[in-house]
Amino acid sequence: MAFIERSLGKVIRKAAGEFPAVVLTGPRQSGKTTLLRHLFQETHRYVSLEPPDVRTAATEDPRSFLALNPPPVILAEFHYVPDLMPYIK
Repeated sequence: MAFIERSLGKVIRKAAGEFPAVVLTGPRQSGKTTLLRHLFQETHRYVSLEPPDVRTAATEDPRSFLALNPPPVILAEFHYVPDLMPYIK
C-alpha cells in the first residue's frame, strides 16, 4: 500500500525544526507512527516502548535509556512509560 501524504506532515517537519521535542497524539491505529517514520526515516531512529524489556529499561533507568537512544529519535508507544517525560524535558 502506498503512503498517503498528509497536510500535517509539513506542520510536524516545521515543529521538529523549531523545537527539541515534538509530541504527536491521536487515536489508536490512525497512522501516527507511519507518518513519523515516513517523515523522518532518513534522520531519526525508531524505538518502540511497547516491548516489556524496552519498557522496563526506560522505567528503571530513564537516564541510561535516553543515553542509549539519543536524539534524534522517534519514541513510539510513549503512553507505556509516561514517567520518562520529565527526563526528556
